[in-house]
Amino acid sequence: MSLSPTAEGFRAAFRRPSLTLGEIAWRWVTGATAAALFLFGLCEYLDTLPLTNGELLFLRSRQPYLIAQAIAHILHGSLNRAMMAALLAALLLALLWMVAASVGRIATVRALLEYFRRDVAGYVSAGSAATAGQRGAGDRDVASNVSTTAPVAHHPFPALVRLNFLRAAVALAAAFGLVGAAILAGFASPDMNPRPGIAFLLFLPLAALIALVWISLNWILSLAGLFAVRDGEDTMGAISAAASFCRDRTGAVFAVSIWTWLAHLVAFVAASTAASMPLGFVAIVPWRLVVLLMLLVTLAYFALADWLYTARLAGYVCIAEMPEARLAPAMPAPMPVQPPVSGPPVKTTIDRDELILSDTPKLAVET
Repeated sequence: MSLSPTAEGFRAAFRRPSLTLGEIAWRWVTGATAAALFLFGLCEYLDTLPLTNGELLFLRSRQPYLIAQAIAHILHGSLNRAMMAALLAALLLALLWMVAASVGRIATVRALLEYFRRDVAGYVSAGSAATAGQRGAGDRDVASNVSTTAPVAHHPFPALVRLNFLRAAVALAAAFGLVGAAILAGFASPDMNPRPGIAFLLFLPLAALIALVWISLNWILSLAGLFAVRDGEDTMGAISAAASFCRDRTGAVFAVSIWTWLAHLVAFVAASTAASMPLGFVAIVPWRLVVLLMLLVTLAYFALADWLYTARLAGYVCIAEMPEARLAPAMPAPMPVQPPVSGPPVKTTIDRDELILSDTPKLAVET
């Protein structure tokens, strides 16, 4: 009985809502902490800014130039302190994210491993016995076969923290790469001869390349966390196992990734459309109600995105746990080519007894 990893991933996310709730818990706690820290820091920073009567007069003038001059004078001398505070807050938030993501990944992956080894493996074994009428030595206990993994040598938490640190470092490198791409593209548009169109055309492919490299590295590092929990691998061993996993199961991994990505794209388009609808009622509806509706749509989209991520992770666990013979092929097998039906053999020799080939005149007529 074959299994579709994509369908099994969605089924696991649907049957085990606690997995999605666990993902939402650590992700939303980290996000809420970051948002609260940002708002609190912004309010505290604005309270420390001096405001004179002249600057207040410029701000109330409604003249863009005067307003800009007033803002520049207000921020003069205090922006450095704000940047240092922002860097410190970002460092602490990154540390919180690394710890929370590691703990959440351990809980989620272990629950998925238990689900596929106990429930799905036994179901597949029973289905195979019903269709085949008998079980081989390997099919009698599929759950014990698929759960035979390398002995756990390390606790997965340190490896996951290192992997998440690498993910944060890759994201920081991508941000610096985008800044460098902007500076490099700016050389094509000097102040003496500005050509913003050419600068944009140069920046766009560089930014796309940086984004592609960042997405690929972040994905492989995220996938490596599965093997850090499942096999007890260290950091480099988990990355090597993830690369081997993608190489050996390319079709199945690609199928799970592309289907969940398409579902995420549909959810994003639907959420964007739903969030933009309240904006059409700003003139007749209080703005607080509009903001509340947009906030609810945004939270619903984030919850659905976490559910889709859980389904994708469950699909990867299904691929890693189930034997390859149990998985449905990512692409249907081609139809076998029927050999052409052979007709009667064609004679390639001359029959010497044929009368029409005789060298005696009128022999065929006389006969």
